[in-house]
Amino acid sequence: MILSIESSCDDSSLAITDIATGKLLFHRKISQEKEHAAYGGVVPELASRLHAVALPVLLESAKEYLPGLKAVAVTNRPGLGVTLLEGIAMAKTVAQLQHIPIIAVHHLKAHIYSLFIEKEVVMPLLVLLISGGHTQIIRVSSHEKMEVLATSIDDSVGESYDKCAKMMGLGYPGGPIIEKLAREGDEERFDLPVPLRNSPQLAFSLSGLKNAVRLLIEECRDSEGNLSHRDMCDIAAGFQKSVKLHLIQKSKKIFDKEKIADFAIVGGASANLYIRSAYEQLCKKYRKRMHVAPLEFCADNAAMVGRYAQEAYRKGEFADPLTIDIEPTKKLSANMEL
Repeated sequence: MILSIESSCDDSSLAITDIATGKLLFHRKISQEKEHAAYGGVVPELASRLHAVALPVLLESAKEYLPGLKAVAVTNRPGLGVTLLEGIAMAKTVAQLQHIPIIAVHHLKAHIYSLFIEKEVVMPLLVLLISGGHTQIIRVSSHEKMEVLATSIDDSVGESYDKCAKMMGLGYPGGPIIEKLAREGDEERFDLPVPLRNSPQLAFSLSGLKNAVRLLIEECRDSEGNLSHRDMCDIAAGFQKSVKLHLIQKSKKIFDKEKIADFAIVGGASANLYIRSAYEQLCKKYRKRMHVAPLEFCADNAAMVGRYAQEAYRKGEFADPLTIDIEPTKKLSANMEL
């Protein structure tokens, strides 16, 4: 069995995966959403302290599986440095005590493997990764070869949802809040811009849309500085529509060139059913098979780390338990391999 540890941001998570069958034997996560909500976003030092408390609690609940471990897997990039260190410290301790190897896991690759938890791997495929920190389309040729075809030049999808929710005083995380409000709203009421609509650039950008939302919010406030529920719903719907159109327009450019028959959406923001529905229609038009992870595995979790580690174990991809550390986060650009 493999013990997997995820602590890249604000979710503490552990999982136990059977190496031979891929069966998920144990999975538990402790979220920090309530603790960070007061600040409108993740506070790294607070997140680190909360991981230091939560991870030992999770390990205690999984102790019955520890004697059968063959490896421990841990996310070591990309993510918040102070939170990654908490997971790495636990992985080193378990590896030394159990005399087992460590598997270092790239967080974005783990998100791709969230598609295959207790399932067979499907490759090659195109993947749209949308999360709190990343927006990319990736060509996944194999376990070893994953190439970025387009990436964000500023705010990610998840980040833009969080910031728009914060501007309206709606709390954190913003994604589920905005999506819920948008269901009640009129997406045609406000004419919000679609980023890079007339640009040939194959990239994602949401900072301009975010600023347009900020100006619209100020315009809609009453004399006391408040927004009506109707205004909030319509702003949320208009914002979400512009995000969808932006993603779809840039994805079409890649679909026109790439003949891979399988397409997937992963990452925390992939739980957005409005965006999923738009891509279902796009895949139908281009005759591509669409794959999504179960909603419980869209956000950061250790089960996806364990699924990636299952493949890495078979290929002998081990790190040195004494020297494994955080790896510097590379600024991603098109044609770069993960």
